[in-house]
Amino acid sequence: MADRVMLTIGTKKGVFVADAAKPRRSFALRGPFGPGVPVYSTLIDTRGTPRLYASSCNPFFGMKVLRSTDMGKSFKETKSAPAFPKEDGRALANIWSLEAGSGKKDLWCGVEPSSLFRSHDGGDSWDLVPGISNHEHARKWQPGNGGLCMHTIIRDGNRVHLGISTGGHYLSEDGGETFRASNQGVGAGFAPDPYPEFGQCVHKIARHPDAPGRLYMQNHGGWAEWTGPGGPRPDIGVLRSDDYGHSWRSIAKGLPSDFGFPILVHPQDADTVYVMPLEPATRSCPGGAPAVWRSENGGESWSRLARGLPKKQSYFTVLRDAMDIDRLKAPALYFGTTTGQLWIGREGGEQWECLFDSLPPIHNVKVAVV
Repeated sequence: MADRVMLTIGTKKGVFVADAAKPRRSFALRGPFGPGVPVYSTLIDTRGTPRLYASSCNPFFGMKVLRSTDMGKSFKETKSAPAFPKEDGRALANIWSLEAGSGKKDLWCGVEPSSLFRSHDGGDSWDLVPGISNHEHARKWQPGNGGLCMHTIIRDGNRVHLGISTGGHYLSEDGGETFRASNQGVGAGFAPDPYPEFGQCVHKIARHPDAPGRLYMQNHGGWAEWTGPGGPRPDIGVLRSDDYGHSWRSIAKGLPSDFGFPILVHPQDADTVYVMPLEPATRSCPGGAPAVWRSENGGESWSRLARGLPKKQSYFTVLRDAMDIDRLKAPALYFGTTTGQLWIGREGGEQWECLFDSLPPIHNVKVAVV
């Protein structure tokens, strides 16, 4: 029976693992593993005996995938990491996403430059997925501020949703064989065409299994006062789809900013969604006062959750994969900051507490009950 709450924390200087009993009163911290090397993606694979995975992205010595089979007590390199064929002309710069596939050892991996890889043996070998990696748009995508990254992989039966910065949302309805840009209603504030076919800077996409046709998106917002070509583009930052991602509409009204990186859905309620608004110019907390914002009606209205968080002079950033939510009956949220704090929001974010306050800058936080 699953009885522990486990966190993987990817940082600028390796991956840490923290765990606690279900009451979550106190977390024990281990690590860093892969010390000194940035970790942008982690995965807690709970199929069968739990396995932990982490990218290890060394700009000098290349990309690796780390794997733990002993609940995060130790990590070893897999036999190989994703790599482009020699004749391809592209070189792997980062590993941005790791997700479980359908088979027991099936894994999906999104990388920079934006491409998709798949493993059938738990990460020991990898195959390029040509339907998106060699898509006719692929060589036209441009890097965003964080690079040209494939950061979101969502599987829903034969549907596969991908989030690319900057590329947009791509949808497969044949299990990943073919993909098409699916960005109707997704704005791009930095482009002359406010609603292009592709090229949007999607920051994160989330869904709930009880509402499979519904998706939530944190897009690159912050264009309400844009005075360049095309004019202002308000409320393009937080979006919702109700038709499997074929079209999108804004749900940003009521937020202090429509710019942010992560977006989450409550594990027991598809209508409850969380975002972390940031100032678009500085990527920091609005007014120096951080808060998670929650909607309990699918984005129709929003409320601020900040009890226990700093009230002023706090200017950190929370990155796209640095916030997660556990699946207990009264779930807790977790987010990590670029200044090295890891926070827990108990009772669905009603009360916040800092678990660790001096970690390296945090890129990624994942949680599972194991």
